[in-house]
Amino acid sequence: MVKFQSFLSSSSGNSTFITDDHTNILIDCGATKGYIEKCLSRLGTDGTHLSGIFITHAHIDHIAAAGTLSRKFGLPLYATAETFAKGARQIGMVREHNLREITPGDDITVNTLTVHAFSIPHDADGAVSYTVTDGESKFGIATDSGIITDEIMQNLTGCDTVIVESNHDVDMLRRGPYPYPLKKRILGEGGHLSNDMCGQLCAALAKCGTRAFWLGHLSDKNNLPDLAYSCVSRVLAENGITVGCDVSLNVIPKFWIEATI
Repeated sequence: MVKFQSFLSSSSGNSTFITDDHTNILIDCGATKGYIEKCLSRLGTDGTHLSGIFITHAHIDHIAAAGTLSRKFGLPLYATAETFAKGARQIGMVREHNLREITPGDDITVNTLTVHAFSIPHDADGAVSYTVTDGESKFGIATDSGIITDEIMQNLTGCDTVIVESNHDVDMLRRGPYPYPLKKRILGEGGHLSNDMCGQLCAALAKCGTRAFWLGHLSDKNNLPDLAYSCVSRVLAENGITVGCDVSLNVIPKFWIEATI
């Protein structure tokens, strides 16, 4: 069974540990090396037991420690050519055989796990997200997406568990302190999903069989955990789906371990 543990999830940092108890991988590494290692230690493991890091895109909140962990533990990094190009300075020098270029649509087998990459609409060239399966269960993640595309729906359909972006409350964002160009970016097709859009995606996936939803990548300035939960719950209810009966719904904490990143 594919399981996950979010190490951190927010506008300032993201990293998710995936395992089937045989193979361990990370999706994104947007924190310090020290923080990631503390999280691994809390799980009773360390970087020597990781089989790779899958990067979604080149923004710092997703790649911060990818290069340092690769160098320390000899880990392969999986990302698109555009992500490697844009993130080259942050990633730094990594052994060539550990730079594993992927393209959307690829299925990458890592020991007992199969990771599938698919495109997401975000303002980062070559941005992708991933599903992970062990052949029995399927996990998916979709954050940093400005809109819900057919490709996102097609790839997340059939997942047992998903992490879905619930980045902002539209009214909080519009009234908030961000400058207008940043607000426009967040609300645009290359930005982030609002609570309402997240609810729509969860409802569509629930109708296709997904039963466990985790809300992630919440904005520090333009959202609240209770607000995200209540909004998504409401949209699910409007679609005839009851939280606690038909599906489970949880909000991922910003940090798993309370520490600076």
